[in-house]
Amino acid sequence: MLRIGYDAKRLFNNFTGLGNYSRTLLSNLVEYYPDNAYFLYSPKITRNDETHFFLNSALFNVQLPKRGSGAFWRSFGVKRDLRKHKVQLYHGLSHEIPFGLEKSNIRSIVTIHDLIYERFPEHYPLFDRKAYRLKYRYACRHADHIVAISESTKQDIVEFYGITPEKISVIYQSCHERFMVKKSQRTFEGVRRRYRLPEKYLLTVGAVTERKNLLGMVRALELLPESCRLPLVVVGQGKRYLARVKAFVRKSGLEHLVHFAPVSFDDLPSVYQRASVFLYPSFYEGFGIPILEALFSRTPVVTSSVSSLPEAAGPGAYLANPGDPGEIAAGIEKILSDENYRNELAEKGHAHAQQFRGEPLSHKMMDLYKKVVGSGHTAPEPIT
Repeated sequence: MLRIGYDAKRLFNNFTGLGNYSRTLLSNLVEYYPDNAYFLYSPKITRNDETHFFLNSALFNVQLPKRGSGAFWRSFGVKRDLRKHKVQLYHGLSHEIPFGLEKSNIRSIVTIHDLIYERFPEHYPLFDRKAYRLKYRYACRHADHIVAISESTKQDIVEFYGITPEKISVIYQSCHERFMVKKSQRTFEGVRRRYRLPEKYLLTVGAVTERKNLLGMVRALELLPESCRLPLVVVGQGKRYLARVKAFVRKSGLEHLVHFAPVSFDDLPSVYQRASVFLYPSFYEGFGIPILEALFSRTPVVTSSVSSLPEAAGPGAYLANPGDPGEIAAGIEKILSDENYRNELAEKGHAHAQQFRGEPLSHKMMDLYKKVVGSGHTAPEPIT
């Protein structure tokens, strides 16, 4: 039996990518390895349907700071609790580990999701970039091992931080099992009425930021022939970039073609499964969980030919240059106008997705845990 501690801040307080990674990984680990002791350390908790399982299961030991600043405790003070609970291995689930942890004789692993702030520094305030670089580089240097969520992210860690490839293991992430269960037509009709969805539609899911390229998708709609110009359902939140996209939609007279829908997580599988095409032409991703959700839904995908996206999508996608709305439009048109191609993408994509199921990925992670706990001290990798 292992005693494993986790940085659970995102698990309890983030309900998009990093939080989903944490919740999916821990749910799978306790299913296949229930005999270990799992300690979840978080500066605060949010109580909702997504966190209920972790707060009410005897398999988890949830720990909060007893006093003082939660941020200070997470980065420094938590070490005392780790020693008190006799934790053998600490897993920083989102880019960070406590400072000085290596002096506590506790082995550590850190998951690095992406280094987007290094690739696109212009999208991040200076203070944020400096804070990320301090924490991420420290974690990569001082953790005993690094988990990268894609080969693309592994290459970025090597390139930007000078870490040797041998210190990095690529262990993909899974998605929630609800996306692997086929929903009935009756269920979908209820969902469709609830959100006033069109009969047929294109779909995109994710934060509405410049990197995700919603504007490129809307411009692609303009280029489609009338026979393929389905409405685009957008599931995701945003601020300034969202306002910019909405202004473009109004100016272009495309309001009837762009449908913003606040779909709940429970209803998302039905929305994925009935979409004609899933669009994800992002400029850069560490992995791209929504692609995986679409593949399990047997929905053909148009995504980008850059970063980790071809890796995530495999043979189940049409790859386009994200900077060229014409290429995005060409992918949509080919899928909608060629039934054989559409069915081929859906089946190849579903087959490709099987490697991302929870069981094989849980076994890989646990094998790494045992290897790191069983190994002697490894010197930190140099930063260049």
